[in-house]
Amino acid sequence: MNPQEGLLQILAAAAVVPVVTVKDAAEGVNLARALVEGGLTAIEVTLRTPAAMDAIGAIAREVPNAVVGAGTVLSRAQLAAAAAQGARFAVSPGTSPGLLAAARESRIPFLPGAATVSEMMALAEAGFTYQKLFPAEAVGGTALLKAVSAPLPQLRFCPTGGIDLARAQGYFDLPNVVCVGGSWVVPPAAVAAGEWKKITDLASEAAEMPRRFTANF
Repeated sequence: MNPQEGLLQILAAAAVVPVVTVKDAAEGVNLARALVEGGLTAIEVTLRTPAAMDAIGAIAREVPNAVVGAGTVLSRAQLAAAAAQGARFAVSPGTSPGLLAAARESRIPFLPGAATVSEMMALAEAGFTYQKLFPAEAVGGTALLKAVSAPLPQLRFCPTGGIDLARAQGYFDLPNVVCVGGSWVVPPAAVAAGEWKKITDLASEAAEMPRRFTANF
């Protein structure tokens, strides 16, 4: 089984994959609706709160145009639970042998995290050519991705961590960047206030950012 089958279509659908942390399922649904209305369909719900799994399930049921994924997946059990809730993809901040083995058995595509060239090479050897660079800004950001593009030309990345609107375009100018993961489109103050129109406007702005990457499906 290809552990990344279908992942490119999900990641390439829009320039930004919003990284969201939710306090309850209802908030997750409202966020998803606002983001989808703005053109960001792939949404990563991080497993950092007790409500995350319920939110993934609610979004999968109630927001049909959203492609909801689970983020901060750290174990086989979390990967299985996310898939059972209706997650369409899964993302990890790093990797482990057990998690990679679970990804090969999972029915949903998996985006593993890498921070070094050695990790990137190991993942590529294991068949994972789409990778999450994390924490992107802390480990070198665009400079690192430019440097690895020549020795590792087969790899494509979704950098995440420390990226905001001002930094995003620098990543989109690189041909080995499919999309970026970002939380700037879901500012906590706007979420707390229920300002869904503001989030839709931020999503629309992000969705329209130009990318060098082109996908041939």
